Amino acid sequence: QVLLVELGGGLVQSGGSLRLTCVASGSIFKTNPMGWYRQAPGGEREMIASITTGGRTKYVDSVKGRFSISRNNANNEMYLQMNDLKPEDTAVYFCNVDQEWRAPVSWGRGTQVTVAT
Repeated sequence: QVLLVELGGGLVQSGGSLRLTCVASGSIFKTNPMGWYRQAPGGEREMIASITTGGRTKYVDSVKGRFSISRNNANNEMYLQMNDLKPEDTAVYFCNVDQEWRAPVSWGRGTQVTVAT
């Protein structure tokens, strides 16, 4: 069974930074591309960044140049450094396998990010 835990959310002013951490149990982390997702109030969950096991990254346009995804395969951890945060980044953030590679596994609780104006 895979357990995903997202950490590091909070309230930040516009222009500020946060670093999210995803801790994964089980073997799925080491063998799969992973992604960060977010779900804004009233919206659908969308993948915003992904990273292969070898470290190749991809971002949606709305976060490109501001967010940086990375992973530590030895520790089964993945990170999302978020800079120059904007109110529209307010959402619950989740980690999971890259949905373009395979179907997501059970979702964690996510971590709330709120960006104040």
